[in-house]
Amino acid sequence: MSDSTIEALNKKLDRLIEAVALLAPPPVPETDLGEADCFVWQADPGYLEPVVKVNRVDIGLIRGVDRVRDILVDNTERFASGYAANNVLLWGARGMGKSSLVKAVHAAVNASAKLDLPLKLIEIHREDIDTLPKLMNLLKAAPYRFILFCDDLSFDHDDTSYKSLKAALEGGVEGRPANVIFYATSNRRHLLPRDMIDNERSTAINPSEAVEEKVSLSDRFGLWLGFHKCSQDEYLDMVDGYVRHHGLAIDPETLRAEALEWATTRGSRSGRVAWQFTQDLAGRLGKSLKD
Repeated sequence: MSDSTIEALNKKLDRLIEAVALLAPPPVPETDLGEADCFVWQADPGYLEPVVKVNRVDIGLIRGVDRVRDILVDNTERFASGYAANNVLLWGARGMGKSSLVKAVHAAVNASAKLDLPLKLIEIHREDIDTLPKLMNLLKAAPYRFILFCDDLSFDHDDTSYKSLKAALEGGVEGRPANVIFYATSNRRHLLPRDMIDNERSTAINPSEAVEEKVSLSDRFGLWLGFHKCSQDEYLDMVDGYVRHHGLAIDPETLRAEALEWATTRGSRSGRVAWQFTQDLAGRLGKSLKD
């Protein structure tokens, strides 16, 4: 075989190697848990993406949920300090600050508690729940303590990933690592649609056992914190808190009238509606809002 032939074959081999390399999955980025206090779990390929700037509000601005706020703070402080604590399900009315409270409590505990290491918050997306055991296995040997947080958690009729969640939280062979706790928000108390539970009751040989299988998922959460629709006074208090915090100058009577009109046009009163009104007000006043 001539030298020119060998050289041509080598070039083809090099191109083949380059093509195969392009088909290979990219390497999984290394996770530095000291880089941030908040992360997002990227299930594919399986690493923690740091969040440098977290979208959250100060805990003092979350109004109308004082009792559940205090319970969540106490549970989180105990966990962060290495003591026993419960998984938490925050359920109830939309827009009343369930996810905002989780993020605010995490920041407040890190700021006020005397911790050797900061408490970490990791968000896991609803569609990645079946990778929860993989994530827990990644975290169990780390020196930090972690809140795993899933926003708007619920399951549909054909979804069986709730079984993975049940096993990961309590009842699995390995169990939940001691340095991990799970917080979830949902509009549903039992995380499953009512018609799904009713269908199980009507078609099962033993209806009570079938329903028990579905409902037992929420039993894995030691704390159920309910969020209910706010009153008019609570709504106005939320608006006032936001306006004062962001330094928006407006006559109190005008503020009240405009805030109530805004809620009427939206057909509801909630913390989210109060925040949306504040954004609109700031824009009309030509003001920017604090980070």
